[in-house]
Amino acid sequence: MKKIEAIIRKTKFDEVKEALLNSDINWFEYHDVHGIGQSRQDRIYRGVVYSTDIIERVAITIVCRDIFVEPTVDVILKTAQTGEVGDGRIFVSDVIDTWSIRTGEHGDTVLRDKK
Repeated sequence: MKKIEAIIRKTKFDEVKEALLNSDINWFEYHDVHGIGQSRQDRIYRGVVYSTDIIERVAITIVCRDIFVEPTVDVILKTAQTGEVGDGRIFVSDVIDTWSIRTGEHGDTVLRDKK
């Protein structure tokens, strides 16, 4: 099992969400995150100075069987990419085990297959 964590632009979240759901990835979690980017300059908009240090993004977390990692990453790459600096990152890590709280069952059988 693998955990896929993608940090993407907020403006691309709805598009990525729809693409994941259309690819039969029917469970994932997401939350707003803030990070520090490479660009460290102030910008002025309507007379107000804004710092570009802090970048607002959305983090998406998906746990899946190994065979679904590449198709899932491909969906995110295709829909989140703008070609500009700051498109985000995708991290893939191992998951040792998982349990269903409702049934007590554990292992990758807890994860649902794609349809």
